[in-house]
Amino acid sequence: METSLSSLPLALRRRLLAALATFTSVIGGGMAYLVVTPPVYQVKARLMLENKKVSVSELGRNLSQVPANTPGEASPIATQAELVGSQRVLQGALYQIGILGSSPEGLTINTLRRDLKVKIVPATNILELSYQSQNPELATTVLNAVANAMVSESAQGIRSEARAVREFLEKEVPLRRLEVEATEAALNKFKQTTGLVSPEEQTQLLVRSLATLEDQERAVSIQLQDAKTRSQELQTITSLNNTQNAYIAGRIGQDQELQALRAQLVNLERELAKMRSRLTDQNPAMISLVQERYELLTLYNQKLSRLLPTNQPTNQLTNQIIPPADVASDQLSQDFTSRFILAETERSALEQKLYLVQTERIKLQNRLGQIPVLQQPFGTLVRRQDEAIASLKLLQNKLEEARIAETQLVNNIQIIERAKLPSSPKEPNPKVVLLIASAAGIALAVGMVLLLEVMDNTLHDGSEAEALLKLPRLGVLPTIPAQALSVEQPKGFLEDMRLMEPYRLLLTTMELRAQKRLQLIVVSSAVSGEGKSVVVSHLAAVSARFSRRTLIIDADWRHPMQHNLFGLPPQPKVKDLMDSNQTCLEAVQPTAIANLSILTCSDQPSGPATFLQSQVMKSILAAAGDHYDLVIVDTPPVSSFADAHTLSRYSDGLVMVTRANFTQKDILLQTVSKLKDTSTPILGFVVNGISDRTRQYYSDSFYSYQPQSQSRQTHGNEASNNCALVSREVDHADS
Repeated sequence: METSLSSLPLALRRRLLAALATFTSVIGGGMAYLVVTPPVYQVKARLMLENKKVSVSELGRNLSQVPANTPGEASPIATQAELVGSQRVLQGALYQIGILGSSPEGLTINTLRRDLKVKIVPATNILELSYQSQNPELATTVLNAVANAMVSESAQGIRSEARAVREFLEKEVPLRRLEVEATEAALNKFKQTTGLVSPEEQTQLLVRSLATLEDQERAVSIQLQDAKTRSQELQTITSLNNTQNAYIAGRIGQDQELQALRAQLVNLERELAKMRSRLTDQNPAMISLVQERYELLTLYNQKLSRLLPTNQPTNQLTNQIIPPADVASDQLSQDFTSRFILAETERSALEQKLYLVQTERIKLQNRLGQIPVLQQPFGTLVRRQDEAIASLKLLQNKLEEARIAETQLVNNIQIIERAKLPSSPKEPNPKVVLLIASAAGIALAVGMVLLLEVMDNTLHDGSEAEALLKLPRLGVLPTIPAQALSVEQPKGFLEDMRLMEPYRLLLTTMELRAQKRLQLIVVSSAVSGEGKSVVVSHLAAVSARFSRRTLIIDADWRHPMQHNLFGLPPQPKVKDLMDSNQTCLEAVQPTAIANLSILTCSDQPSGPATFLQSQVMKSILAAAGDHYDLVIVDTPPVSSFADAHTLSRYSDGLVMVTRANFTQKDILLQTVSKLKDTSTPILGFVVNGISDRTRQYYSDSFYSYQPQSQSRQTHGNEASNNCALVSREVDHADS
């Protein structure tokens, strides 16, 4: 059965001894743990992963660059965290510890990895290293060695990468150098073969040269046309057809000896012509003139041969002389002849110049047309050469950077906090251990209390009974001291407000819940020993105290008790009403309390069930109800007998009496269920004989009505009289 949270403090008070024993045991275990467990010291160090930009070479800066933390890719800081526990780092740390001479026996990589913890500080590039050991000096040395090994590993990693780059470049640079030489040779050969050195500059130069030649061609053409015109006009005037004849005519015309010989020859020819008309060719005179003419002509040819060009044969003029018309003998003819020669010479020179210019122009045009064709392979060769040179320079620069990076000590791990010698152990922490032990002790103590409460089937307080029975709680009655149990002398009870007031409150509560003035109520309990008879007697005493005529009918035939509580004889009794003509009012006995009477019962009548249902019993109850303001019937326990069921049908309701720390929950619940099944009217239940601690809550309100001395005396009486005393008195009376 569950224990409500509201009743937990009372449960703790009831089970205080078990709770204290449990709590003390746990605390003792914690203390024993502190004594037995050897101290463990923990040291911490911090490493920061950062981008080192202090390297001289760009390659060194790139190698020490921390990659960005891209989602879905490996985290650099997580990689470094895993690297801390790697074999290489731990081996380096053990090597450093061995150099320092502080390496203990049994410190291996596995034990070091087991006691070494790595944590990534959130939202940072910081690693927090921690190491535990029973030796604080060793823990400090080991963790600092691990931190130094991480720094060395970072530097060694960068250096290894730089070394790998250097070795690769040292093999690659000679190959690229050969490639550059090959491209240079191919380009030079192409230049030598094609003459193309700089396409752009050569194109511009050729364009300018071609434009110049075209201008020269136009100018020479104009000059040539002018020279041709002059030559044609002079040729028309001089009748000369070439410069050689003109030159010969001019030279001949200017030579005086030839002029004289020509004159003689002309005269001789004139004379021969005259003589041929008169003489024959055989005439001596004719022969003499012909001979003379031949001699003059020979002399003339000899003279003429000196003036003629060497390639001009002299035999052409052997038998003739140059006609006068072909000889520039006068100054004007010589002048025109000279002009003709100059004009022809100029024309010939201009024609040759024009030919040369045109030839050169054609060559330039052809060459200019070849440049676009040659430019593509030339550009390819140039690009190959440039690429090879650029690649070679880049590799050479990277080679130098790799050598510098390999030589320079660069890393991207920085120790921002070294391990310091701890002043106190981490484990066991007395405060933490005691705190945990206290919490565990409290939890176990509460658990023990709850377990005992669950295992305990005893009813402890009114709230528990109310939750269990789902019935109204009419009142909570205090433990009655021994001197107040008997109402034969009622002053001990009626003058004690702390004892009387709960009964008055019970009476008032019953009437308020019934919403009418009660005349007849039945009081019973689940089992014997719950103090129902004491409740009946004291409730009746309180009712009579307030001027209400009250009657107690003791219907517990099997164990009557009311006459003992009031100190009265058991005569007359209920049975006498059956055997005689005595009325109910005649059979009742007065008590020491005014307005209170009692109808006793000393022995069991034959057939009690029949008697309860007889007309006599009904008459007794009816007569009592008519004469008294309140009739209280004391009946046997409900779980054992059905008397309460029967009498409750004639009453205003049944009041169940329970006893704290005595009533069994299952029996009580079963009893109430039977009452509900038989439609027995139940007014509610009363909790009787509560403990001193529980009663404290209900009795504090009465202290102010008593003198201080009386209050102290009352507290002393409560401490010495408890529910056990009530139980003993009731059981003794029942027996």
